[in-house]
Amino acid sequence: MIIVTRIGVTDEEVDQIRERVEGAGLRTHISRGETHTIIGCIGEEERLQRVPLLTLPGVESVHPVMKPFKLASREFSAGPSRVAVGDTEVGGDEITVIAGPCSVEGDEMLRATARAVAAAGARGLRGGAFKPRTSPYAFNGMGSRGLEILARARAESGLPIVTEVMDTRHVEEVAGHADVLQIGARNMQNFALLTEVGRLHRPVLLKRGMSSTIRDLLLAAEYVMKQGNMNVILCERGIRTFETATRNTFDLAAIPVLKRETHLPVVADPSHAGGRRDLVAPLSFAAIAAGADGLIVEVHPAPDEALSDGDQSLDFAEFSDFMERLRPFATAVGRRLAESVEEDPAVEEPRQMVMTSATESP
Repeated sequence: MIIVTRIGVTDEEVDQIRERVEGAGLRTHISRGETHTIIGCIGEEERLQRVPLLTLPGVESVHPVMKPFKLASREFSAGPSRVAVGDTEVGGDEITVIAGPCSVEGDEMLRATARAVAAAGARGLRGGAFKPRTSPYAFNGMGSRGLEILARARAESGLPIVTEVMDTRHVEEVAGHADVLQIGARNMQNFALLTEVGRLHRPVLLKRGMSSTIRDLLLAAEYVMKQGNMNVILCERGIRTFETATRNTFDLAAIPVLKRETHLPVVADPSHAGGRRDLVAPLSFAAIAAGADGLIVEVHPAPDEALSDGDQSLDFAEFSDFMERLRPFATAVGRRLAESVEEDPAVEEPRQMVMTSATESP
């Protein structure tokens, strides 16, 4: 249930409304817009039946939320939500680009990547310390050591870290290093994990499952938000269909549908959607035109030698060019990208050292 206040409602009136709702045993969530304030009521709505909400000072109207995803629904917020990630807000005027390798493979390769993507205008650094792989014999990340490498790259570059958490046992450890906790497609309906990250107030980037509907994605977000963590970013990364020309089928229509159904920010992952580096740019252009608030792109210093997802990763020069080509699309939809800066000269590490560092003993 949501309570819409009158224009010009005072803080005292809002506090009185909250006290009556919370006195009935429900929790409240305040969302302030330009003209109205919306008070979301979380809990057993039947308890409010005996509370004369419409007679309370400052109340304009009361509405039930009929959708199964109540906290994530568009009606629950006075406007689109913005999630703070470092110095930027996902969902604001700026198109937020998060970039980096599929997996952390070594200290120097990640530091070089962080410098390169920051110089091109990226606002976040992605990289997997723990990696879910279809084959148990594939490289599955550096684990705790990878988290330490990510933290050092953040200290040097200033970019906030986005990395995946796969297990409830790792949530505290990952949260101790990461700025954004990513829930991957394979874990979108791992309800125990969703509940655990919901207990933190760290931003969560929630990827759509490979065979999941939009409704499934929003209900997964609801698990996180029900625990009190409203800092959720949704990610469209393609779904599995009968098509084999691409790694996944990029559901472009999901972006405007999500923007209509929820107040949460929506980003797109063109790398996993297409599975090929030549598709990253056109899928990104389409995503921005469709209303995406940001992109998460795979970038690697030597994609052909990457330990995972090299086929869909851009190298540094390709990413810099990609960002420049993206700017007109951001401008066309009334958004902007962070400005690129001149990268400090750095000594390039030998590729063999970069590629083998992930397999060294901790």
